Amino acid sequence: MNTEQNELPPDGNAPLASARFDIRHLSAEQLARLGVSQIAYVRPVVVDGEPGFSIHAADGTPMAVAGDRGTALAAIVQHDMIPLLVH
Repeated sequence: MNTEQNELPPDGNAPLASARFDIRHLSAEQLARLGVSQIAYVRPVVVDGEPGFSIHAADGTPMAVAGDRGTALAAIVQHDMIPLLVH
């Protein structure tokens, strides 16, 4: 890994394996962009008085709401992302 360059690709969407950066010198913005297009998290919510599970991008952007956790996780996997649970 080239440790002389500390910039992530400008679009932030290149696979991490092809990006060259020194993780010790990430800016707050670069850290926030890590995994945004690869990771989604699920958390329990109440919508209109009904329990559900919200799906969020790694940066916290809401993406969807599902009626149950299994459906939420399946939707994330179906979109080639890695699901994480937040308690």
